[in-house]
Amino acid sequence: MIIRAIDVINEVVGRIVVVLAVIFAGIIIYDVVMRYAFNAPTRWAFDLSKQLYGFYFVLLGGYALKHQSHVRVDLLLERFPPGVQRIVELAGYALFFFPFTWIFLTRSYDFAATSWAQGETTYGAVALPIYPLKAALCVAAGLLLIQGVSEVLKIVLGRREVDQ
Repeated sequence: MIIRAIDVINEVVGRIVVVLAVIFAGIIIYDVVMRYAFNAPTRWAFDLSKQLYGFYFVLLGGYALKHQSHVRVDLLLERFPPGVQRIVELAGYALFFFPFTWIFLTRSYDFAATSWAQGETTYGAVALPIYPLKAALCVAAGLLLIQGVSEVLKIVLGRREVDQ
């Protein structure tokens, strides 16, 4: 039940965030057409497309982990028997993944809270608010952390995939 709920959350977030790629591609195309076809560049497109790409990049971490799309080097691990592989994976989560994501979560929260309190904006031609992107870092860390819990539970229970 917990595994399925976490997996569904990251699946839904991933599918929603993928739409951002289409949006920021459209903004870039619009800016290029305005700049070169009409000699009327926009002042906001570059900053906005950078922010949307930032949302896109950070919020897909949990989705990527769910689908095992992260970088792995299994040259040695694949030679071990399944029981040893499970122990090594669990140790990797305990020693590296969870401490990293916890630090990512707590630091990004502080980072976002400070930015939000200051009403921080970009320094570009148009002062776009940057605190939503910094808050997205915190959300991304939370999504990554809970997906890690799901993956550990799958390892412990001996399951690789859970039906949607």
